[in-house]
Amino acid sequence: MKTRLATFDEKDLKEFEPENKVGLIATVNPEGLPHVTLITAIMAKTPRVLVWGQFSEGLSKKHVLENPKTGFLIMTMDRSLWRGAARWTHKTGHGADYAAFNAKPMFRYNAYTGIHTVHSMDLVWTWGRERLRLGRIVAASCACSLAYGAARSPQVERAMNPWTKTLLGRMDTLTFLSYVGPDGYPLIVPLFACRAPDEGRLAFSPYAYEDELEAVEPGAHVAVYGLSLQMESVLVRGVFRGYRRFRGVRLGCVDIDWVYNSMPPVPGQIYPPTVLAPVREF
Repeated sequence: MKTRLATFDEKDLKEFEPENKVGLIATVNPEGLPHVTLITAIMAKTPRVLVWGQFSEGLSKKHVLENPKTGFLIMTMDRSLWRGAARWTHKTGHGADYAAFNAKPMFRYNAYTGIHTVHSMDLVWTWGRERLRLGRIVAASCACSLAYGAARSPQVERAMNPWTKTLLGRMDTLTFLSYVGPDGYPLIVPLFACRAPDEGRLAFSPYAYEDELEAVEPGAHVAVYGLSLQMESVLVRGVFRGYRRFRGVRLGCVDIDWVYNSMPPVPGQIYPPTVLAPVREF
């Protein structure tokens, strides 16, 4: 059983500063469902305070205004990992943090725009520094590759297009599962061993993070975020159907009912298709 800590280790704060890292924030939408966003501009300002910069619009920035409970994941290039929960407190468009973010090369010369808002969150808990479970991840990926084809859904909802299926199943795609815990805070769990047997279902091996994934109840709504090394990303959401054995391999299944393009400059819902309304006012 891992121990939840109330603060980051002071020595780890420098690890969060580089832009070339994976930073994820999980939020809860008005329906109580998890949402995950890539926020590379996330760092710990102090052992108890996280800050992150916003340069594009998206649902997560709206969610925190209505529900301040968030989860986070930071993964650095040396495969160190920090996860936990935080409570959003406020945002600002000026000040020292605003200036510091916009002085960073990634945002000073951003192709779209610079940081226009800085968000602050109070740390609720963290497990501190972890290491990716690489051996277990490789074993889980191999097992999933052998068995996922047998995990087809009996009633396929064609939620995922070929591009989404391919991205989520590529070996260079990092995938993460998020669900809302009993305390209302969303959690993020590394998945990686994930494949799409058809257009409406994801199958994954829980082996790498079995101790955490076992906490997800069948029938729970979960989100799965996929990010390739080329910075292509997609977010899908659906209902977790529990675990079964396929070709002798234990896999979890998620029936997908919602797909979201999370890439800037214009994130938006892909499935179900949204109705385009004519512009009548200028």
